[in-house]
Amino acid sequence: MKRIPTITTESGRYFLTDRVRDEVDFWDTPQSEGIQPPPVQKPPPPGSRIIPLPSRENWSIAPCDLQSAIGNRASHRRFTEELLSLEELSFLLWSTQGVRAKLHEAAVLRTVPSAGCRHPFETYLAVLRVGGFEVGIYRFLPLENSLLFVRSVDDLPAHLIAATRGQGFTGQAAVTFIWSVIPERTEWRYAEASYKVIALDAGHVCQNLYLACEAIGAGTCAIAAYDQLLADNLLGVNGDDEFSIYIAPVGKIALRK
Repeated sequence: MKRIPTITTESGRYFLTDRVRDEVDFWDTPQSEGIQPPPVQKPPPPGSRIIPLPSRENWSIAPCDLQSAIGNRASHRRFTEELLSLEELSFLLWSTQGVRAKLHEAAVLRTVPSAGCRHPFETYLAVLRVGGFEVGIYRFLPLENSLLFVRSVDDLPAHLIAATRGQGFTGQAAVTFIWSVIPERTEWRYAEASYKVIALDAGHVCQNLYLACEAIGAGTCAIAAYDQLLADNLLGVNGDDEFSIYIAPVGKIALRK
């Protein structure tokens, strides 16, 4: 799909205002033209290494009181060297992009809200200390509840620190969540309004990660200050049809006194 052009004005503030409606027909969309929607998940390349994740029924994650999770939520930039277990990682992935139900080929219900049920994100993981996992880049396959091994990266901590503009704690996390966005999924329904709702949707996803970390004695810190080119290169995406949009390192934290 051809990328919808960004409207420019003297103020440059149409991004979050309704004034743009005077210049764009929000309902002249690929959906209204009868064009089929893009896939809800990037398909794995042929011959990929795919690792199944533990199903929710088999977790031993202790229940977490929501009021306590919200009250204790904080950004953490110091992590212990403790490993994250596969079960804990599976829980965090389910909490942020898990599939609750598949409505049809064009839409799935997930554990986070998304405008028009479009869910434009792909979840990549820079794994450093997850039990039983090779250090490297992985991608979550929510429809299969599996991880796709993307590639190994020499000195991955250094690449993470460089991509986040020198924020050293990214190289000390057990795993760093890097969400990419495929704008076409949202543009199919919302045209120029996509840029507003994609930003809102990203916040929903990361807030769920914050709260889920509280249940496993972990912490995270949302990062929007990153080098776009380095982050995109780390994921192996082209920066146009798909690009990184949000980063959140996760690691175990020292118990609060």
